Amino acid sequence: MDATVTHGSETKVWGGGNEPMGASYGKLMMWFFIVSDALTFSGFLAAYGFSRFKFIETWPLPDEVFTHFPFLHGQNLPMYYVALMTFILIFSSVTMVLAVDAGHQMKQRKVAFYMLLTIIGGLIFVGSQAWEWKNFIKGEYGAVETKGGSLLQFVKEGPDHKIERVKLEDFVVQLPEERQELTRSRGMWFMKEQETLPTYSVAEVQAAFKAHPELLVRTERIYQGTKEDVANTKLQAGVNKVKHKEVLTREASLEMVGNAHMVVEGANLWRNEYGSKLFADFFFFITGFHGFHVFSGVIINIIIFLNVLLGTYEKRRSYEMVEKVGLYWHFVDLVWVFVFTFFYLV
Repeated sequence: MDATVTHGSETKVWGGGNEPMGASYGKLMMWFFIVSDALTFSGFLAAYGFSRFKFIETWPLPDEVFTHFPFLHGQNLPMYYVALMTFILIFSSVTMVLAVDAGHQMKQRKVAFYMLLTIIGGLIFVGSQAWEWKNFIKGEYGAVETKGGSLLQFVKEGPDHKIERVKLEDFVVQLPEERQELTRSRGMWFMKEQETLPTYSVAEVQAAFKAHPELLVRTERIYQGTKEDVANTKLQAGVNKVKHKEVLTREASLEMVGNAHMVVEGANLWRNEYGSKLFADFFFFITGFHGFHVFSGVIINIIIFLNVLLGTYEKRRSYEMVEKVGLYWHFVDLVWVFVFTFFYLV
């Protein structure tokens, strides 16, 4: 319905058009969606920041969590693959800019080419995120949890008095004991277990730890110290301070391991071998929510790409749809910059 605006004796009829903000209806609605979605991500990241500040002493160190790289198994490459993922996503934003520019010049083939590169970049990013999730869920070293809820990781002193993580599989031997997973056919009252049985039992870990006197326990508590403090865990004043996990003495380690009640492998919504359980909860939720946005953007880009090949926008003499989906894609890239900063860098 047209609106009538009266200025004195002059009457002017406004039929919509581009007048309110000098933008088409489609662009205006896309901006509304982007602003509302930005507020949603802001709320999630703010909640993450508050939780991390509250549990700062037990929060996992990103350099120790995200160390994997495809086809380089066993190599400690902290943050390398995450940096590569970020570069690919940002580069896909550049190709989207080139596609929009080609659309302004009415060059159909260039629009299709750059949109294809954008789609490939988005697919690589989504696949990389799924691969990262797999490694995060599976875990690498394993840990145990005490009855009080403390997480214990196993370490030993390596060359140059450097503390090194030790995998459970490197020192634990399975004992001849039968462990049964809770199922509907066993027990008077059935309650489905939240997770599958770990590779090793608590008794096996405790026995193996006693048999290896070179092993120590590292808690999830973080303190600020110099690099030289790693070997003796003494806090000293000085420069070049970095974050370290607290390493216990052999006697204290034996006491803590004796109080263990659960073996933890990898991370899920209930357990986390890297540190605070909230870290895994936020990681799955926020990176998953962003990954859903990227996947949705890839699907939309494929639809627009097919329309470009069919000449739909060439017939309209306008590639505005490419520009609108470009706005969404740039927003997704910008959000990842903040997610990357909060989860991996800070």
